[in-house]
Amino acid sequence: MTALFALATSLLWGLADFGGGLLTRRTPALTVVVVSQSIAVAVLGAIVVATGAWSEVGPQLWFAVAAGLVGPVAMLSFYKALALGPMGVVSPLGSLGVAVPVGVGLVLGERPGLLQVAGIVVAVAGVVLAGGPQFRGAPVQRQAVLLTLLAAFGFGAVMALIAEASTTLTGLFLALFVQRVTNVVAGGTALYVSVRRGAPALNAEGFPWGSLPALAFVGLADVAANGTYAIAAQHGPVTVAAVLASLYPVVAALAARGFLSERLRAVQAAGAGLALVGTLLLATG
Repeated sequence: MTALFALATSLLWGLADFGGGLLTRRTPALTVVVVSQSIAVAVLGAIVVATGAWSEVGPQLWFAVAAGLVGPVAMLSFYKALALGPMGVVSPLGSLGVAVPVGVGLVLGERPGLLQVAGIVVAVAGVVLAGGPQFRGAPVQRQAVLLTLLAAFGFGAVMALIAEASTTLTGLFLALFVQRVTNVVAGGTALYVSVRRGAPALNAEGFPWGSLPALAFVGLADVAANGTYAIAAQHGPVTVAAVLASLYPVVAALAARGFLSERLRAVQAAGAGLALVGTLLLATG
């Protein structure tokens, strides 16, 4: 069950990242985040009311609030790093956030077996390579590296926090709702500040009504990924769940190959292969 839900997390996050990347080509990233997450809030709110999840209110929801605050900071840091440094450096570094939930699992006493350790090493190496690391070229600004590491820590922290925010299915619905409300408030504040400073909230064509289905997919896929990861982490070793859930760069790269006919570089193809081998080692270990 852990492997199944963790791999579903990678699939959902990878497709959400791919869709979000396409949307930000025509609409400012902050607007994409706020609109997509607002749609997710509306859907989650209906689910919370329908399931009576309000009864699960408790102090553990502070973990969801923290995840909701950390997430937008990590995403904005990542976008800023992409603007400053080459994607071939930023993207692989951003995937290192898996170290946070893995570290939490080890601190809590998890001790993966030899095959699982090998699988973790191989899978993480595959994820980094699937990002298409750039080994040559102009030096990277220190600010870009620092922002990328901040984003990586934030992404990993969100995984660790959301796994602690609930212990039941209805509690998970409520935790995800609280997280997304916090996301919208934090992202909306950032968008307001950005507009006040002169940055446009929309492109010249106005609100992208035709992109609403895609925005809804991105928001709901991201929420579903958080949910499947929480389930995976609750039913098995966090060290395994976190690594398998971090294969989303491979999914995004394959989606770009399938939908946009982008050619995978040799290093990306090798990374995808290593990620698959690592997955098999983790699943059999």
